[in-house]
Amino acid sequence: MHRLRYIKYSLVSGFLILTFLIQLVFIQDWNFVLILQALILDFAIILGIYAFRGFDNSTITSLNASFVAFFSGTLLGSLFALLVILFFRPRISHPVFLITMILAVLPFPILSSLILKRALKNFPPKKYLVVGKESEIGEILREVERASMGKIQIIGYMNPSPMALEQAITTNIFDAILVADQKLSRSVESILEKADSQGKSVEFLPLIVEQTLKRIPIELIDKFKEYYEIQFSSVRETPSKRVLDLFISIIAMIILSPVYLVIYLSILLDDGLPIVFKQIRVGLNGNNFIMHKFRSMKKDAESTGAKYATQQENNVTKIGKLMRPIRLDEIPQFYDILIGKMSFVGPRPEQPEFAKELAEVLPYYNYRHKLKPGLTGWAQTNYKYAATIEEQAKKLSYDLYYIKNRSFLLDLQIILRTFETVVFKKGAK
Repeated sequence: MHRLRYIKYSLVSGFLILTFLIQLVFIQDWNFVLILQALILDFAIILGIYAFRGFDNSTITSLNASFVAFFSGTLLGSLFALLVILFFRPRISHPVFLITMILAVLPFPILSSLILKRALKNFPPKKYLVVGKESEIGEILREVERASMGKIQIIGYMNPSPMALEQAITTNIFDAILVADQKLSRSVESILEKADSQGKSVEFLPLIVEQTLKRIPIELIDKFKEYYEIQFSSVRETPSKRVLDLFISIIAMIILSPVYLVIYLSILLDDGLPIVFKQIRVGLNGNNFIMHKFRSMKKDAESTGAKYATQQENNVTKIGKLMRPIRLDEIPQFYDILIGKMSFVGPRPEQPEFAKELAEVLPYYNYRHKLKPGLTGWAQTNYKYAATIEEQAKKLSYDLYYIKNRSFLLDLQIILRTFETVVFKKGAK
């Protein structure tokens, strides 16, 4: 899988270099400002394609899926780049913009699909011997095998004695040892070190699961509790994220001001006052705050207490039925982001009653409160609306992945994927 990632990085680098060289042909008078704009456009398109899963293994295997991912990513990446390029003088010409988009939409998906499909076909699977019990982690590893498209294979599980593991190392039936249970591995540490020195790499379950599934199942934290306690204890809000939130919220409120007015009048005519719905939600460090939304439900919808969104379908107003599928009712939350109660990207905030209920049945649920809640998030762009405890557990696993692995690039990926989530009506309500 490392070799496949290397090929993907090489392919992306090749796309960037080729596109830039072609752009230079159309840029008549070279100067730093024009070249910088061209690079901004190129990188924005690549990030857009990445956000729409253009380089995911599941997309690569289908030429149609590749075209859709590259087209959507190119369109959105170009729009983001344009917002930045508008501030430059002089600007790159329309032909440069158009040629760049055509390259990204037509030849690139064909080439990437052909090259990466061939690479996937030719790469042998990596076979793992697992130190752990299949009854405890078998389901997670079967999901890993499926997600890797067969490039990760589990050939057996061991609850090993030093002698049994040492004997297994002498065979050639596996390529690496996967430690899936720290307690079991402690009794054979010296044998694991010997295996590593003999070319049988020793890897740990959290790395494989997070890289492949992009989430952290609760069962995984149970197995590697000490490791994850250290990781989550170091999670902090960063000043750079606050700067990004301020920038996004100010720009969004300015651009969306006409939309605010239209929605305000529509709600007023449809169901009268109040226009904005205020609701207590759980925020950073478990502290409650007031979240704002455009009212999409009837005035007495929660007169009998808090309810999940799936319990409110009969209470949605006419204008609410138009707003909710494309999340227009959420846009007053840019004000909550501006004043620092929320972030643009983060776990979605729950009502206190539901947060308490979920924390009682889902271990590690309160780790969600290590960061500010978000208008959009990793769970919202990767999983459907959760209506059962089992679905809430899976959704939590995506939130935990984001909290542990948060970065500027991951935030940018989520922002771009949010467009897909809204257009195709996926994610949370």
